[in-house]
Amino acid sequence: MTTIQPISPQRAAWQRAFDLCVRKTRTNIQDLADAPKSWSKDVNGRYEKFDEGFFEIGNWTSSFFTGMALLAWQATEDEYFLEQTLRLGPTYREKVFTRFLETHHDLGFLYSLYSVALFKLTGDPAQRENGLRAAELLYQRFNGTGGFIRAWGRMDTTEQDNLAIIDCMMNLPLLYWAAQETGDQKYRAAAVRQADTTLRCFIRADDSVFHAYRFDLKTGQPLGGDNYCGFSQDSHWARGTAWAIYGFAMSHRYTGDQKYLEASLRLARKFIALLDAEMVPVWDFRLPAGAKPVRDASAAAVAVCGFQELQKLGAADAAILKAKEALLDRICHDDYLNFEDHCRGVLRFGIGIGDTIGYSSWGDYYLMEALARELFQTETWW
Repeated sequence: MTTIQPISPQRAAWQRAFDLCVRKTRTNIQDLADAPKSWSKDVNGRYEKFDEGFFEIGNWTSSFFTGMALLAWQATEDEYFLEQTLRLGPTYREKVFTRFLETHHDLGFLYSLYSVALFKLTGDPAQRENGLRAAELLYQRFNGTGGFIRAWGRMDTTEQDNLAIIDCMMNLPLLYWAAQETGDQKYRAAAVRQADTTLRCFIRADDSVFHAYRFDLKTGQPLGGDNYCGFSQDSHWARGTAWAIYGFAMSHRYTGDQKYLEASLRLARKFIALLDAEMVPVWDFRLPAGAKPVRDASAAAVAVCGFQELQKLGAADAAILKAKEALLDRICHDDYLNFEDHCRGVLRFGIGIGDTIGYSSWGDYYLMEALARELFQTETWW
């Protein structure tokens, strides 16, 4: 007689949170396919109210919903999720083949969780073509003199042409993938130089991070740090550290370079050391005395994914594994989950900047990715 092992309370909580993500994705992905938009963030989780079109240059978030739909498809085998995701295909193709001047470096966020994911899951050559086109456009943002990928601005203007940001570490997998698919090592070389520049310029001696950095376009020399997301230029934005933890771990996975693994581990330990009893980090680790300690659960979710990557690489020590579970347990508590159907968002405090508190598409996605990896050992598409 087979004995059925009881499900642990921890695993039951994770499954409950994953089921919530699936339930809300069922509605969200159909509505997004009906009318493609950016759907980035909203104070009340009403993403449809976010006023930014799919083809606008600021859109870096639509694919968090397609990524969630594909995770739901994998877990449930319900073809509905794939069918709705595929309805967006012509829109994604138009963005990189026709409307490509309205793109920036977050093509990695957009196309790793759409075209690359669909190609890996279905083998569709059209999705491979779209993903490679996105990688080529991202490569065109690479500045060889300074060794950085220009973050923002249309490529036919000089707007922000000397700026790179820490978030780009999450865009590099698109370039690494393109190098593997095509054999053209220019993509890998650009990704490696961006990772090296991030390591050299963005990471301070105490393992805190700059959000942004500027470079002299004539000489390529670094000019100094800048800031658009943290409290100040010299502060320590929590989600920026999480991007870097995950991004450096993936750069190690693709290149085998030990310095990227060491960087990810240093940043992970710094992140963990700065957490308090609440576990979910404040949005900036260097808030001035008296500032409201607004939490950013999306930073927690991204960090969990980074810790999972370190674990898969065999590099996560006991402290990192303990923090991974503690962070995931905390954001799967009702304090951080919204089960109301009228709210599209899942993760409360999914964005925290200053006094702004709300839901974010990226917070929801990285929560679901983290849960899928823990529950089903799902492979990522990064």
